[in-house]
Parts: sequence; C-alpha cells; structure tokens
Amino acid sequence: MNLTLKIWRQKNANSEGRFETYDVTGISEDMSFLEMFDVLNERLINEGQEPIAFDHDCREGICGMCSMYINGSPHGPNRGVTTCQLHMRSFQSGETITVEPWRAAAFPVIKDLAVNRSAFDRIISAGGFVSVNTGNAQDANALPIPKENADEAFAAAACIGCGACVAACKNASAMLFTSAKISQLSLLPQGQAERTMRAEKMVAQMDAEGFGACTNTGACEAECPKEISLENIARMNREYFSAVLSSK
Repeated sequence: MNLTLKIWRQKNANSEGRFETYDVTGISEDMSFLEMFDVLNERLINEGQEPIAFDHDCREGICGMCSMYINGSPHGPNRGVTTCQLHMRSFQSGETITVEPWRAAAFPVIKDLAVNRSAFDRIISAGGFVSVNTGNAQDANALPIPKENADEAFAAAACIGCGACVAACKNASAMLFTSAKISQLSLLPQGQAERTMRAEKMVAQMDAEGFGACTNTGACEAECPKEISLENIARMNREYFSAVLSSK
C-alpha cells in the first residue's frame, strides 16, 4: 500500500502546531496502524529528521495509550478497537490519512500526537478507590453479589481511560470516563464505604480539571473502544445527587 499521511507536529503545549505531509510506500495491509508509524519513524530517523512522538505501550488494546484522532474519529474508522488494534487493511492504497492528537484543554499536548492525560489520574485519586481491611482475604462466598450488579460492574471496569470519550465530545466532557469508574465501585459491596463521597469528589475534580459538560449527544459511547454504556452517566448522576443531598 502507498499512502499519504497528514500528521500534526507540535513541539510542546506552548508552541504552535502544524500539519506535515509524509508519503509512505510498501505498507502491508496486515500491519497495525502503529507498526505503520514505526516504519515511518525509522525512515525519518535514517534521514536525520525528528521522529513523530506518539503514545504506545501494550499494543494489545488493554492500556489505552495509543490515542490518535484518525480521519476525524478517535482510534480510527473501526468501532470497538483501539489504534493499536486498527490494521491497514481498513484503508485503501492511495488514500490520504489525517492524524491528530486528542484536542481538549484538559489534555495539553506534550509533543506531536502525545497528550498529557494526568487529569484522569487526579479524578481517580479524588475518589476512585475502596477501603479494605488488612490481613487475610475474605472468602468470596461471604460477599454475595447479584449477577446483574456483577455484570454491570464488570462492563464499567472495562474502561481503559484512553480519553476517546473526551476527544469525541464536542464539549470535551469526561462524563463517560468518570461515570464508568464511579459505577464500577458503587455496584460492589467493597465500594460502599466511600459511596457517599465518591461521586461528589470525583465530579468536583472533573470540573476543576476543565472538562466540558455533557449534552447527551452520545458521541462518547459511539467512539469508545470498549463500548462503555451511557447508562453509567445516568447512574453517576443518581450517585452524585444522593451524595449532595446526604451531605446537607
């Protein structure tokens, strides 16, 4: 495959960025999108040019690091996959592919396609944890959990914190991410100790980070590589209002 890539290049958060065009040839349709970037970067290094900075780690769709905005969609044109799971057979030879970083005030650009998503870490630190007793683990049968609750908690826990929901939202809202983390813990017995404060503190931190408000367009759910449901946002709203009322 022969492709034309329009890639966003930016030295850091304070410098002005621009698109630069690169032609890549001889790309196998079986390559992943990141492998194609590896080929391009190897060429740039051999030519004495600055390689393109992008985030990557596990390359198995687990860590959420491989965050690229590809042809107007977070993680590319396919649904339910991360960028590292996107293969070049999803494109046509001769196609022009535009690649950008996540664009949100709360995700400042580090360099090129890499952004700082530590705002998510601070939201988790505000309340995304549980209190546990030290010592021997309890027998699993001592904590009966309804299967429906367990299934919903498991589905919410699938969130990998990649930030695609923020990138897809016209308001750069982090409601889907935050609600997934709140739902995961509020549905399980282990999460009840902090339940009355968790939603209130995590939502407050989300607002303090500068994420936008949710307007229920559903773009976050549509673009989420783990297909996290909007139902979690409704659950978070209930948890938040309960926390606010109980604190008065």
